[in-house]
Amino acid sequence: MPQLVFLHGPGAGACADAFHYQVRHFPNSVAPTLPGHLEGSRCADVTRYLEWVRGWLWAQDLKGDLVLIGYTLGASIALQYGLDYPDEVKGLVLMTVAARPKTRAAGAYEMRLRAAEDPKVYEEWLAYQRHSMKFVEPGLREQLIERHRQVGPLSQYHDLKTIDAFDVRDRLATLKPRLLLLRGVDDPGHPPEYEKEMHEAVPGSRYVKLSGAGHFPPTEIPDKVNALIEEFVATL
Repeated sequence: MPQLVFLHGPGAGACADAFHYQVRHFPNSVAPTLPGHLEGSRCADVTRYLEWVRGWLWAQDLKGDLVLIGYTLGASIALQYGLDYPDEVKGLVLMTVAARPKTRAAGAYEMRLRAAEDPKVYEEWLAYQRHSMKFVEPGLREQLIERHRQVGPLSQYHDLKTIDAFDVRDRLATLKPRLLLLRGVDDPGHPPEYEKEMHEAVPGSRYVKLSGAGHFPPTEIPDKVNALIEEFVATL
């Protein structure tokens, strides 16, 4: 059985709690909380996050046969890992991901900066997080909102900047690990279909659109996502 590694992003609690259902479902899977999220210092870019994750895994003697599963920032880290260390990675399951800088709504960065200073904007930021998780079971959603309170808007600001500086378009066609791309078609933010671009660039990849899911499919429709992961792993 390959080693499943779940990598979170700046949404859905901005920590490993986003993979609540997956860690319970897949024995021996791991889900690190990235530095700068709950504790520690953030990394400057995706490559440095990759090296942190790789060091974290190696410290537990998890050095190969990896299946990396992530959304947003976690998906970028997983993709970089698969490109830089293909001999260690068997497969990638990526969601809400782009291989090039994303375009954001006007004021996306500024809102996080203002939320760190203005209590009224802070509450608006939390309301936005709750709205983005509207498909998440209410109890878990509130648990993840509490995590957002602990992590804070500045961490999310830096994460968005990190994601939007990520660009591996020139390397995508060389990706060796198997690739499964998932997209929640009911994402409240209506982001461009970056996953389709990646699917078309990576030979042999699979692209699945998921109804009833938005920005965080593993947290929103866990049974469906878990089944897709199991199906994918069985093909490796």
